[in-house]
Amino acid sequence: MAERVVLAYSGGLDTSVGIGWLKDATGKEVVALAVDVGQEGEDMDVIRQRALDCGAVESIVIDAKDEFANDYIVPALKANALYQKRYPLVSAISRPLIAKHLAATARALGADSVAHGCTGKGNDQVRFEAAVTALAPELTSLAPVRDFALTRDKAIEYAAVHNLPIAQSKKSPYSIDQNVWGRAVETGFLEDPWNAPIEDLYTYTQDPSIPREATEIIITFDQGVPVAVDGKPVTPLEAVVLLNKLAGDQGVGRIDIVEDRLVGIKSREVYESPAGIALITAHEELENVTVERDVARYKRGVEAKWSELVYDGLWFSGLKKSLDAFIEDTQKYVSGDIRLKLHAGTAVVTGRQSKQSLYDFDLATYDTGDSFDQSMAKGFIELWSLPSKIAARRDQAAK
Repeated sequence: MAERVVLAYSGGLDTSVGIGWLKDATGKEVVALAVDVGQEGEDMDVIRQRALDCGAVESIVIDAKDEFANDYIVPALKANALYQKRYPLVSAISRPLIAKHLAATARALGADSVAHGCTGKGNDQVRFEAAVTALAPELTSLAPVRDFALTRDKAIEYAAVHNLPIAQSKKSPYSIDQNVWGRAVETGFLEDPWNAPIEDLYTYTQDPSIPREATEIIITFDQGVPVAVDGKPVTPLEAVVLLNKLAGDQGVGRIDIVEDRLVGIKSREVYESPAGIALITAHEELENVTVERDVARYKRGVEAKWSELVYDGLWFSGLKKSLDAFIEDTQKYVSGDIRLKLHAGTAVVTGRQSKQSLYDFDLATYDTGDSFDQSMAKGFIELWSLPSKIAARRDQAAK
């Protein structure tokens, strides 16, 4: 049997043309693998057939939406993962899942290599290849767009010459990646960071400037996992889909950011993640109520490092796994309800309650019945500031 390469197939121009380019450049049979992570937009059966029509010897579609939500979105939520404090890792958490299925499929079919449609300029090439290397180091990774100089003009010409069934034959003004956790838009006029986004960019969110009544919801968490919305039980995937609708209708989750790419350049990106922003906002507030002070302070640094590792394509790294263990331990008491007001592009916590709450009314109140012994504060302050006092005396003596 001829050697095979398994291609991460999106159904778009680059990966469709990439099937033929891979065959021509390597002499290998190409197996197309499409992984459904909630990107929507096209019927996956149509995508499967398109790969075959473009020359794939086999076309495989995997429905990984629940796996994506349970094993990738939930850990990101527990980590309150926001790269540069703003980006909810929309693309970054989908790549290791796709890479996992790429590696598994390649091994199952006896293929010696995998391929993706990334350019040499972005983060995703690193994410795919680093993940495959960590999971199946014997596999070789190929990137036709990067390695074989497959420019967009060449791709369009190749599709026309070979009569490939590619609907996307004209140059789109944007590069778009999306899944159930959110949507990423770049290039076109957005490459000038002075240009403001236009309303046509957005599909997951409604215009937040349009007057509408606020939406108030209650999200229930169990050990950091959303398990109900307004009292109705939900799976993690159902929670994300529902919050995309409820928060998206209020314009929540729009992010316009210049970010630091792994390859060393700055890139202007526009994101939509209504469920991501709403759920992280709620989860963070529940942690404020249920996680003790020193753990919470330390976790913020872990969250930043976790987000950087995932953004940089190191989902399967040893450090990320160790940070996962710490984060998981912090979630054992993160259970309770958060009331969230969604309105005019914002998600605002208006109430919180938990049986595991560390908030003690009798200690916190300033009214009669206060159980906090304020007389202890004077001695505490003296001891707390004693090192500073001693150092100040030394500094004064040295003048």
